[in-house]
Amino acid sequence: MRPPQPEVVTGLMHLNFTWEESQGRDRYRRGLYVHRQRSMPYPLLQNFDAPEFTVTLCRRERSNTPLQALNLLNDPVFFEAAQALAVRILRDVSGSFDDRLDHAFRLCLSRPPYPSEQQRMSQYFARKLKLLDEGSAESLFPIDLEGESRIEAAAWVGLSSILLNLDEFITRE
Repeated sequence: MRPPQPEVVTGLMHLNFTWEESQGRDRYRRGLYVHRQRSMPYPLLQNFDAPEFTVTLCRRERSNTPLQALNLLNDPVFFEAAQALAVRILRDVSGSFDDRLDHAFRLCLSRPPYPSEQQRMSQYFARKLKLLDEGSAESLFPIDLEGESRIEAAAWVGLSSILLNLDEFITRE
């Protein structure tokens, strides 16, 4: 599969190679199946310490760099993951913000939120609702969910992005 890749990276190729993004179900396959081009490695895998594919490896190196944080916040793959998580939260739980937040934490971190996390997420969600208008909400959440406000759904995308960027979610301890 070929996930979205910046044009800057594909422009560095010396051959007549075009990176055609996968569409449909293939677009959402596991990272294990990402096409590896020797002369143009996929930047996300490089930033997250993907091993060389020409040698065997017993243990992977782990690092924590600013590029990883930028990938998690700006990469289209993670933005789509945040949208999908928001859809799942909104479809799975109909009820209060607290019920949905509890469900989101259990999906992402396998635990309920601590009271301090509950409070900060609630404040973030309220601020996000005030800042969003219909135009910006549609760009964040282009899906029309029956019975859900698009502005509220877009705020859930932002909150989902926060959860997907937590060290506890990304790092296996």
